[in-house]
Amino acid sequence: MTTQKLALQLDAGEEMKTRFRADLRRAMKSGDAAEARLIRALVAAIDNAEAPPLTAGQGATVPHDFRSGSAEVERLLLGDAEVRAAILAEIAEREHAAGEMERLGQTGLAAALRHEIALARTYIA
Repeated sequence: MTTQKLALQLDAGEEMKTRFRADLRRAMKSGDAAEARLIRALVAAIDNAEAPPLTAGQGATVPHDFRSGSAEVERLLLGDAEVRAAILAEIAEREHAAGEMERLGQTGLAAALRHEIALARTYIA
């Protein structure tokens, strides 16, 4: 199998972001702000999962000549398991927040979060 074919098979993150972008356009056209907000958060979660970890001694304040391309870093290729884990982390975060909102008597906010959870689960079903 060629490297290019292997990369296409393993890049589930880009595949999922393509699906998110199509769904984001649909949500925006239909005026569903809650779904659009969730999809943007899920895209960000995948983007964060694709970011390579900092190596020892590498800081965020390393100066770069941005015109030279020195700031460009190759993104990680994600498999299905990593994409699923990123989405599940977003679901868990919202479940925790919904529980806190219910505990505080903010049932409307908790319901909105539970709706986001249901939408997010459609991407891992």
